[in-house]
Amino acid sequence: MATLRLKSRRVLKKLDLGCRLLRFVARGLLSTHHPLLAHVIPMRRCNLSCAYCNEYDSHSDPVPVQEMYRRLDRLAEFGTSIITISGGEPLMHPQLEEIVAHVRRRGMIAGLISNGYLMTRNRIEAFNRAGLDHLQISIDNVHPDDVSMKSLKVLDQKLSTLAEYAAFHVNINSVLGSGVKNPEDALTVARRAVSLGFTCTVGVIHNDGGCLKPLNEKERQIYYEIKKLARHSYARVDYFQKNLVEGKPRNWRCRAGGRYLYICENGLVHYCSQQRGYPAIPLEKYTPEDIRREYNTQKSCTSFCTVSCVNQVSTMDFWRDPQTLRVTPRPRTIAVASSLGGLISVQHSGATGPRTGPATLHSPLWTRAKSQSVKPR
Repeated sequence: MATLRLKSRRVLKKLDLGCRLLRFVARGLLSTHHPLLAHVIPMRRCNLSCAYCNEYDSHSDPVPVQEMYRRLDRLAEFGTSIITISGGEPLMHPQLEEIVAHVRRRGMIAGLISNGYLMTRNRIEAFNRAGLDHLQISIDNVHPDDVSMKSLKVLDQKLSTLAEYAAFHVNINSVLGSGVKNPEDALTVARRAVSLGFTCTVGVIHNDGGCLKPLNEKERQIYYEIKKLARHSYARVDYFQKNLVEGKPRNWRCRAGGRYLYICENGLVHYCSQQRGYPAIPLEKYTPEDIRREYNTQKSCTSFCTVSCVNQVSTMDFWRDPQTLRVTPRPRTIAVASSLGGLISVQHSGATGPRTGPATLHSPLWTRAKSQSVKPR
């Protein structure tokens, strides 16, 4: 049971975060020249190997903390509002709490996405001291199976410890369409999250390019049940999922590369986790002109995109600035320079289904067709 002191701290932190989010929204409405959210990867290695995941490997070293500081400083210079730290499994980074603290020192909101396996009371209290604002833990089933080890049975004690000691907001996310044996487990997970005082969300699995993998009727019913539980969740900017759950395309303006940046472990800027390979520019060489260009660029993968963070961030600008540039797929293999040294091969995979192996930079590149010049706003 959380102490009265911790409960008071949670209330104060919630009020503080709410004020910062209001400032972030106001600033985002007034200007389109800065990223709203950047997703950074300090550790590509993961302690698990979920069958549907394409965002991990089994061997990478952690990014040196000083290099992470430089990347965060660059993002702060851009005026980025929110940093989400992910992986791989970011809790495998030995200095993760220091990275979180640096995010906060630079005035940005600090979020973390984890499988939760390595969470302990000591680490929770360290994250409290570092100023972590938000934690999301992904749980896919009640009992481990050959698709996912992220199970409620394994993690329930971790959740109880978080409920007792965490001063930061905790959200539990489940994924439908991943192929777990009992998709109704997602509803059990959501109910447990709510019972502990957490929020809950549900995602729709994507294929290798970040696009929709259709749900069956049973999965759709479970999705709507979870949405009822999540009606008071922080993540209510989720209307984009309705069409996807029904298997229908969406017409929207993806602002990836502009309002949303994905920074891989090698320090390269990509559209998102599922479109690694473009623009693949080192963050230290990324410029405000790049941000404006990508803000105005129409992406060809949007109709069935399920990448929630990009959809949510792009909502800020849905009503303005029709995109005047476009990109079209062009399969190609090139080598790009890593900010940590060496070359990285970037290839077009041509795959139509989710990968079941470790992550590689293995995504479409694009050719750009200009319909009219970009005029800074």
